[in-house]
Amino acid sequence: MDTYKLLSFDKISSTQDLAHDLIAHGTATNKTVVMALAQSAGRGRYRRTWVSHHGNLYASFIYKIYERDPKLSYAIAVAIAETLISFGMVPQIKWPNDVLIDGKKISGVLIEYSQNFVIVGIGINIKTCPTVKEYKTTKIHKYNQNVDTKDVLNTLMKKIDKWRNANFSVVRERWMELAAGLNKTIQYHGKPAELIGLNEDGALVLRENTRYILTYGDEISI
Repeated sequence: MDTYKLLSFDKISSTQDLAHDLIAHGTATNKTVVMALAQSAGRGRYRRTWVSHHGNLYASFIYKIYERDPKLSYAIAVAIAETLISFGMVPQIKWPNDVLIDGKKISGVLIEYSQNFVIVGIGINIKTCPTVKEYKTTKIHKYNQNVDTKDVLNTLMKKIDKWRNANFSVVRERWMELAAGLNKTIQYHGKPAELIGLNEDGALVLRENTRYILTYGDEISI
């Protein structure tokens, strides 16, 4: 199995943007990781700002791919959750790949494609957690102060390798064990629906009265 090549910075604008630049200039290789201790222009899904103070993990993992994998986000979410479990925490996954502790967001994921690479951007709150209007946040040091960025990164790389290479049926089963809101009522497009789980193709299955709904990209509220 290839080893990771780590590019580490104190502060850059965005690990995700630098990863895109490496690919554009032909210098990216499989399992390159761009890591920063802080970002001045971090971003999440839908180009939302990702507040990136010093002391947390901000990393973009570059992997060579041959086709897009809609199931990748589940493997990544499980890998992050398993990383937190190894440090004594009890995480839940909020569709599709936010990770929560006690209902508060501790990690987010941004997956983007460029040429024949996928870039998996991961932010994990370790020492600090931003104040965000839309949701509550938390950090690892609230639960375990003996963990630093290097510990988290090293464990995360091993967990990603394990879950990326696992059969999707195994990933799916573990994702559902960790899922927040499973078999409960959530909000989908402003209407209540029951969260049933994932199907074999990686679609989220919801039930609205007697109607079943399959969704891939839409957000839900728990």
